[in-house]
Amino acid sequence: MSEEHSEEPQSKHEGEQDTPQEGDRQASPAEEASAREEDAQEQPVAPRAARRAGPAGEEVRDVTPRERKRMNRRELLKLVPVIAIGAFAIPKLQEPLLMQGLHFSDWASGKLFGRHRLAQTFRNNDVVPFQRFPYNYYDVADPEVDLDKWTLTVEGRVQRPGDYKLEQIQAFPKVVQNTRHVCVEGWDVIGNFGGTRASEFLRWIGADTGARFLEVECVDEYYESIDMATVLHPQTLFCYEMYGNPLDRGHGAPLRLQMPTKLGYKQAKYLDTIRVTNVLQADKRGYWEDQGYSWYGGL
Repeated sequence: MSEEHSEEPQSKHEGEQDTPQEGDRQASPAEEASAREEDAQEQPVAPRAARRAGPAGEEVRDVTPRERKRMNRRELLKLVPVIAIGAFAIPKLQEPLLMQGLHFSDWASGKLFGRHRLAQTFRNNDVVPFQRFPYNYYDVADPEVDLDKWTLTVEGRVQRPGDYKLEQIQAFPKVVQNTRHVCVEGWDVIGNFGGTRASEFLRWIGADTGARFLEVECVDEYYESIDMATVLHPQTLFCYEMYGNPLDRGHGAPLRLQMPTKLGYKQAKYLDTIRVTNVLQADKRGYWEDQGYSWYGGL
């Protein structure tokens, strides 16, 4: 049988060196470096995307479609603050974004509101003295209501519209509660309030309690609108007393709204007209709301 011989060169023994052949010339170090560069350029490129570097030298890569599908909702929400900051940097987008944010806040607040969830009430010794309860008004401290001739006008989706005297409102069982009044300006105070539940008065006049809103107009030309769920809340009062005495002129005599589930600007004073409705008047959603405040104004 014939033997197959390997064509591979035999390995050299340790210490053995190549000897230059006749006619060969020893390459200089510079020439050897140049040759290595040429060999490297001739090597085939690896079959993968070239790496890109960011401004700090970090690797930048594209997200594959498969990876993109794996991004969940939580990962996407992490991007929201960044997107919002970038959008707010564009002046023409600032106001629309703010309005959309307010609308979302109002919607969410309405969904979270519990008609039977009570605001915190307090003991009598937690109530601040009457002299320390701030007077707060948007225009004048006293619009000079004629208390003897005053009536509350009732309009809209009710069976018995008309004008009602204070005595008719006071004929219902009086509710007295110690609750916190919170002002959007940053202060709050615990006070004592007395009055008629708005829900009882509305049902007595045959109001459509399935309607969406109660609009309110005041003697001092202030105006408001409130969601019906809040109006029917057991702590929402047509308030005619504070600290066991009739409302004084600075606090809204003879009648005001008292709603411990709302911020102070929703609790209109010097009531003149209420209207049960499904549609708010254009550009008259609320005095401060029409200037950019949240419409819901909840706590």
